[in-house]
Amino acid sequence: MRLFNCPCCAPAGFLSSPADTGGAGRSASHSGGPVDRAQLEELASASRILADQGVFDAFGHISMRHPTAPDRFLMSRSLAPALVSADDIMEFDLESEAIDPQGRSGFFERFIHSEIYKARPDVMSIVHSHSPSVIPFSLVPNKMQAMYHNAAFIAQGVPVFDIREKFGATDMLVGNHEKGRELARVIGERPICLMRAHGSVAVGPSVKHAAFRAIYTEVNAKLQIQATMISGGAPLAALDSEEGRLADAVNLGVVARPWELWKKRIS
Repeated sequence: MRLFNCPCCAPAGFLSSPADTGGAGRSASHSGGPVDRAQLEELASASRILADQGVFDAFGHISMRHPTAPDRFLMSRSLAPALVSADDIMEFDLESEAIDPQGRSGFFERFIHSEIYKARPDVMSIVHSHSPSVIPFSLVPNKMQAMYHNAAFIAQGVPVFDIREKFGATDMLVGNHEKGRELARVIGERPICLMRAHGSVAVGPSVKHAAFRAIYTEVNAKLQIQATMISGGAPLAALDSEEGRLADAVNLGVVARPWELWKKRIS
């Protein structure tokens, strides 16, 4: 039986071992150390929450940086997001190689995660999705704007990673280090990036924050489409960069409130 569900989530052939503790001078074959079960459960819950909120369908993935080893990250084996449990979480190094493979498969586009973690020490969690209301903004000249305070982070700007600009005609997947590095360059210091004709990437200082941003990017996209229809193409009174900065600072402190609601929905 094949364990992967689509070309975007095709197998990489790796699995982590929770028993391998690693340590100073560890190589790619050594773990960054044990991770508390509650943190694995939170990562798995985030995957199911993103599916419940319409950001993930059968595809998409969320990762977290290893809590004690910044050169390692954790994400599910190749599996439909709504089905992910803590037991499905694998450990990878920043070369996207899994620690101690045990026959299960990782996501083909794990390079999105490893290259952003390399480039952004501030990032502790990454979401890659194909949320349906967001994708149109990767195809048109209209820029995504922050429609309201919950999506304030969007006011920092939303660049578009167009894979063909550097790589020509491709299968559209970020399936190697070079493509992952270019995506990381495009997102820069921002919290979100669109991927032309593909999807988006959201990052944050925690699993909860990255999920929050991915969810409200999808909500914001729906609102912008509605506002544009009502306005007849007139300029929108979106949040400016300073409003976005101030509102996002508040949002960073209240993420636990929606998180508990979202978690209740999947319990």
